[in-house]
Amino acid sequence: MEKLDLKKIYKNLFSPSAKAPSIIEVPPLPFIMVDGHGDPNVAPEYAAAVQTLYGLAYTLKFHVRNTLGIDYGVSALEGLWWTGDMSTFSTSRKADWDWTMMILQPDLVTPALFEEARRQAVAKGKAPLAAKARLETFHEGTCVQILYFGPYADEGPTIASLHQYAKDQGYVLAGKHHEIYMNDPRKVASEKMKTIIRQPVSKVG
Repeated sequence: MEKLDLKKIYKNLFSPSAKAPSIIEVPPLPFIMVDGHGDPNVAPEYAAAVQTLYGLAYTLKFHVRNTLGIDYGVSALEGLWWTGDMSTFSTSRKADWDWTMMILQPDLVTPALFEEARRQAVAKGKAPLAAKARLETFHEGTCVQILYFGPYADEGPTIASLHQYAKDQGYVLAGKHHEIYMNDPRKVASEKMKTIIRQPVSKVG
């Protein structure tokens, strides 16, 4: 059986240094996505979105393996976070956040495969927000990123230093705050959690 390892295919996207930010080019990539609003710590919609994404992602993985003979690991949960005015974006005002939670998919995943996985997941009760989920290509382009160790609540200084690095390199912030969660917070101590923090940027002028 053929096996795909998306972490190896996109190694430069998922192996940043924790010591210093780096600038990368992110190509167009396919994701399963669900949108929502509010503090992820308390919003019921957030938990339902995550449940839906994993339900769809695992159903799709097994459907592809059974029908195409290709296996791959389910990728990490990722999140885009933003507010109407990104100049006021703050980790201390999570109730104001809009978000898109998403999971990276192999290029071989087609709309037809996704729709069949959606049908199967709904039939099994694994995707409460299946109607809101979509398969979409997301092109982030030029970004700065860094690997962060520690609790989500303490990311603020790392985010600030990442933004400052971008400005020092002649970039302006463009797009939504992006996080990639490399651990399951239910299984890893908060101080050992690994999060890739990514920010799209564009050149000044």
